[in-house]
Amino acid sequence: MRPVGVHESGLVWSGELHGEQGELKWPELPEWWNDWKAHWSAWEADPAVQLYSNYGIAVAYGLIGIAALIQLGRIHMRVPEYGWTTQKVFHLLNCLVCALRASIFPFRQQIETQFPPFVKLLLLDAPGLLFFTTYTLLVLFWAEIYHQARSMPTGALRPAFAGLNIAVYGVTAGLWALSTTSTDPSMQQLGYMLSDAFLAAVSLAAAAGFLLYGGRLFLMLQRFPIESRGRRKKLREVGLVTAICAGCFSLRAVMVALSAVDRQNLELDEMGHPLLNVLFYSLVEVLPTACVLFILRKLPPKRASGQGYTQIPQE
Repeated sequence: MRPVGVHESGLVWSGELHGEQGELKWPELPEWWNDWKAHWSAWEADPAVQLYSNYGIAVAYGLIGIAALIQLGRIHMRVPEYGWTTQKVFHLLNCLVCALRASIFPFRQQIETQFPPFVKLLLLDAPGLLFFTTYTLLVLFWAEIYHQARSMPTGALRPAFAGLNIAVYGVTAGLWALSTTSTDPSMQQLGYMLSDAFLAAVSLAAAAGFLLYGGRLFLMLQRFPIESRGRRKKLREVGLVTAICAGCFSLRAVMVALSAVDRQNLELDEMGHPLLNVLFYSLVEVLPTACVLFILRKLPPKRASGQGYTQIPQE
């Protein structure tokens, strides 16, 4: 006979009467959780949900892309003499990411069934890499402002930014090749897991960059005199963008890492997980992009102010 007891933590303990080592068993999940999980599984298996969820994601990206394009046009009309500034490139890249996503998601089913694996990975993951480039450009912009304000050299910042992005794209492409060209199923699985792990690490690095330079810029602005014009607004702008971007990249890292651990239930970009895809793209790209574009909606001054507005060299 095995007596059963309940530990203070709520775990069920069972063991033999004669001193044998007991074992811990997790308590059964409540009925409402099982019902909710059953409904979730039924929704995800519904072909209509799989189809229209992709249409919904595409529409959301299309609207944000239009907003970014309008803002890019407004900035160019305001200061056409500046050429391609960091602010213009940021909005252009946002528009490009959204255009790619909006063009790909309506044809998600065809991509799944009719395209080679490498092309499928390229179409699904390349916009995410471009999203990384878009927002690390904002980190670069803040880093240049901080270094210039502290009279620190800035010459190495842009080469470091370019080198980092080239390395990320190159390693990712290599992992795609490993996943799609190997004839060994175990090597293919290893390639997918390494790719997810690498993208999670890249997202964590982006979050750390926002916390580092966003935090430094925020503290630097705090030390300005109270009567400084626009100080309070800039503090709020930098603080909000730092929190949003660090949060979305951290969440992206967690969800991609979970996808690598449990590919059966948590794999992203799968037709069988439409609700998970809606949740993922809404939280890590759509909503953060919409919020950042709204926060950074202010147009630049008509004349050069010498602060916070840097032109990208035409070299």
